[in-house]
Amino acid sequence: MFNSNFKTMKKFKVITVFVVCIFIASAYAGAVETKKGIRNYEIESVDNVQMGKSVEKVWTLTYEGSDNPVTVIKRSTLDGTFYVVNSKFFEVCYLASSNGFGTRAVKKAWSNVPVQINNAVLNADELKRQKTLTPGNVDDEKALGLIASYLPNLINEQYEHLLN
Repeated sequence: MFNSNFKTMKKFKVITVFVVCIFIASAYAGAVETKKGIRNYEIESVDNVQMGKSVEKVWTLTYEGSDNPVTVIKRSTLDGTFYVVNSKFFEVCYLASSNGFGTRAVKKAWSNVPVQINNAVLNADELKRQKTLTPGNVDDEKALGLIASYLPNLINEQYEHLLN
């Protein structure tokens, strides 16, 4: 009798722990999702652009309902493939290399936005979190999808209208 009560109690504890874990996980996921919401976007290749010798491709990234597209410029160097995301008010760089894909500082030679403005618009903590979004190298399609998905999280709340 003691043994059967012990097994029942043990099962109850396991189930309770499982339910609590699921509840916590779903509450956390919901909080993340509601912060920025789901964003639809469109990426278009830009043709007939006079590009410098280090520029391979250019795309525009436009979020649904936005009149402010951002430009994504692909540059290849010995360090890997850089995707420089530019707008009038911010810029950020993503690097794809054998070490992974994530944010990096924009090289001064590629920069057009004053540092003070860029620092005000971009969230420094989120830049650090996005330093490695995925391990290993990615192709253009995957890189552009990751940029479109993670870029809105980089923008400080008071400047989110820059993507809308």
